Amino acid sequence: MDSVLLHGEAEGYIQSLEKMSLREIGSPRWFRQHEFIEKLNMQAVLNASANQEEFIKDLFVSLGKIPTLVHAMILTEVWKHKVFPIICKLQDFNPKSTFLLYMVIHHEATIINLLETIMYHKESSEAAGDCVLDLVDYCHRKLTLLVGRSVSGEIPTQDRITHTQISGTASVQDLQKQSDMLEFEISIKALSVLCYITDHVESLSLSVLSRMLCTHNMPCVLVQLVENCPWKRGTQEKYTEGKWRAVLPEDQLKLSKHDGQVWIALLNLMLKPDCQRKYDFNSSNKTQLLKLRGFLTDVVIDQLPNLLDLKHFLSQLALTDPVAPKKDLILEQLPEIWNNIVMENDKKWKAIAKYQVTNVFNPSESELREQASRLAQTYNLDVMENLIPDKPKCGACGRTGVKRCSRCQGEWYCNRECQVKHWPKHKLSCNLMAEAFQKLQEEMKISS
Repeated sequence: MDSVLLHGEAEGYIQSLEKMSLREIGSPRWFRQHEFIEKLNMQAVLNASANQEEFIKDLFVSLGKIPTLVHAMILTEVWKHKVFPIICKLQDFNPKSTFLLYMVIHHEATIINLLETIMYHKESSEAAGDCVLDLVDYCHRKLTLLVGRSVSGEIPTQDRITHTQISGTASVQDLQKQSDMLEFEISIKALSVLCYITDHVESLSLSVLSRMLCTHNMPCVLVQLVENCPWKRGTQEKYTEGKWRAVLPEDQLKLSKHDGQVWIALLNLMLKPDCQRKYDFNSSNKTQLLKLRGFLTDVVIDQLPNLLDLKHFLSQLALTDPVAPKKDLILEQLPEIWNNIVMENDKKWKAIAKYQVTNVFNPSESELREQASRLAQTYNLDVMENLIPDKPKCGACGRTGVKRCSRCQGEWYCNRECQVKHWPKHKLSCNLMAEAFQKLQEEMKISS
């Protein structure tokens, strides 16, 4: 299977994206859209060297579909907060396969990953229009959650699982744990998106600037991230590329990508003239910002020389009291997506959960086979392995896998004993994937 989308394919996928209701999550229509977004995400990430990133960004901009992407992401976020916990508490819900539930949980991570890729460009921020306000609110929710979990010591200590590692027989409670682990990665991605928004703040509306500086006080949120650094575990480990990795002694003082993004966002929000005129440097905010001086060491400034300007600004701030911003009468736009979804579905959460448990997340054998067949085409094994930077892990014990399951090609094991031990759990998903691949191969032979 060719891993590069043709222009017509990508355009068709993006053009077909539509806003959906909360009730439709997990439905065949939703599943079809999820496939398209997954394929677009894989192309933008895997084939950046082939200009796929720029190509897909241009299509999203020209077709005006970035707001639709943001809506789908926030819709999934609301579902995870309001509906998924109810599903987890239902005692009589025992589906044959939880893979579709996992797809919904992972949907938000897929979209934020795609947005991280395309929002790097100024044109994307401009084309997003009013939904940039919703993105700012989304990033604020994720970053405050990240800070709160870091302070309380709730940062996950395990790596997330991938599509090829998830078992079709995993319990709903297992998926709840995976959702918590994904939430950490999503929050890290939200930091990237916020950084890109601050890069292009001059070309955005005043409402976006006001939302970041006045409503959410993003500079102080970023100070909390510098203080707590949730992507580090002491000096031993750092979270990079979706994994916790050991840090070599010579790299312990080296800034990570996430460190750099926090500092760049602070530079943008503190030193750009429009931001300085808008931000209120009152005594409380001033106290928080001056904490940064303790982190602006020579080693840090050597890696990001622009931080020298921030250091000088903080030195001046310590000696002076900036003029308070003028309180002009401004008609501000407000974010709408989250509020509209919550208002539309208020007091319907239990009804939606029961409907989805009955009609969506408990598919028949034939529906499971059809889903497996389509997933086999979407998650091409060669493409997926390129997405995973580390060696595969044994599905039974977690050690390095050396041999695949010969039937489904989707699970790895370190030895024969682990494979036999894991077979009762792996059997259902193995049969489904094996049948799907066989059907796909037959269809490809017929078409050729």
